[in-house]
Amino acid sequence: MLKKAGIDANHETIVIFTNLGQWNPALKTFVHKSPYYASGSHRAGTAWQLDSPELDIPNLKLKKPIITDGEYGRISLGKHVSIFIGGIAHEMGHAFSLPHCRESAAEKEAFGTALMGGGNRTYFDQVRGEGKGSFIPLAHALRLASHPQFSGSVKGMQDQTRADFQQLNVKNAGSKFTISGKVDASLPAYAVIGYLDPEGGGDYNSRTEVAIPMKNGEFTMECDEIVAGKITDLRLVACLVNGATHIWRNSYQVDKNGVVDVSAIQVSLELNQFANALRNGKPTAASKEIAKLPKESLARKVAAAILEGKKRNRKTLPAHQVPKELNSYPLSRIPPKQASVGWLRPAYDHVPRPENPFLISGARIFKTGIYAHAAAKHGYDLTGGGWQRLKGYCGLPPQRGGSVRFIIKTDGKEVFRSQVVKPGKTVPFEVPLKNIKTLELITEDGGDGKAVDWGLWLEPTLER
Repeated sequence: MLKKAGIDANHETIVIFTNLGQWNPALKTFVHKSPYYASGSHRAGTAWQLDSPELDIPNLKLKKPIITDGEYGRISLGKHVSIFIGGIAHEMGHAFSLPHCRESAAEKEAFGTALMGGGNRTYFDQVRGEGKGSFIPLAHALRLASHPQFSGSVKGMQDQTRADFQQLNVKNAGSKFTISGKVDASLPAYAVIGYLDPEGGGDYNSRTEVAIPMKNGEFTMECDEIVAGKITDLRLVACLVNGATHIWRNSYQVDKNGVVDVSAIQVSLELNQFANALRNGKPTAASKEIAKLPKESLARKVAAAILEGKKRNRKTLPAHQVPKELNSYPLSRIPPKQASVGWLRPAYDHVPRPENPFLISGARIFKTGIYAHAAAKHGYDLTGGGWQRLKGYCGLPPQRGGSVRFIIKTDGKEVFRSQVVKPGKTVPFEVPLKNIKTLELITEDGGDGKAVDWGLWLEPTLER
């Protein structure tokens, strides 16, 4: 139908209104079964919305009558209209490519609630004297500035673009940190948006930061919207002049006192040239990059483990041949009797992702590990090794989506079963191995399908 009307959904921003609400003006009741959903980019987007007779702009100011809303209970007609018209504005934001975010404490005091947070429910509250209403934070205003619907220009809109974050440097100072670097892009980058997204609450809890790059692409961003006791996803978004965006992401930890730990980001950045050499299929160049690192540094140990793990004939020792003077030994360096994974091939001491081979989970970087995309099974013969226990962690790398359950069996008996684990969480485990002959590590889908179930056994270590 849209095609017949000359509308190409792949190149337009479309708002679809449904008539799936039931408004009874006599009883003043309302229920609906309408989708409120949207997604999109600078090139195209679609938003599903609701239309209903009472959703008139003049009604926004009405404190009376009180109606019964099927979802929100007894509220004023004005509040009801605020919620649904605010919902239209919120979902249209998604159609224009905006993610969720929340306001800072200072923004809440001055302006109210961020539209792409809970602002759909506070939209126009100020006209009824019930609050400050909703607003669009600077970060999202900047993103919209280059969207064709707002800029009035479609120049280069359909161009394929490239943007790389280079020379990144992260420094923490107590309860805040600074990230600086350079955006190297095929078109000018006019803004860098930072989303600081603490675990829990989805991306509704994202705080936003903004940096304006110099002409050469250099930028510095001060980040002080810190949530204590949380692992936080850090996303940098380069905004290009044609509306395109490109994302770099990592994660950091914040302790209960609000002190930031960005060590995992720092190590991965230290190894940027090493990772580039690997990505370009140049192991000799990667080896030279390792030699430049301090001998006892974590970065050097991580890089050396990755390079060795990627070799076809990597060094391993059967469990019973590990020298007796070694009281601990990485399980990833014991040859498995069985190894199967749900995606790609078995891999050890690295994640088989060209763009990011590092074993990072829960904002911590690990030296060794076993890649176990669900469904996966790794079996080991421990006969004659004299091992007493297995210790380590399990988790997923920084990413959107994915959920895995981790299981350990010894001599066929289940001795460990995790809850469903999602990105951002790292779960410790310790199981006894005295007189045990066989060991199995199993990962299963967490119940929502196997897509992006990049399970990782992190620093699993045999101890005597």
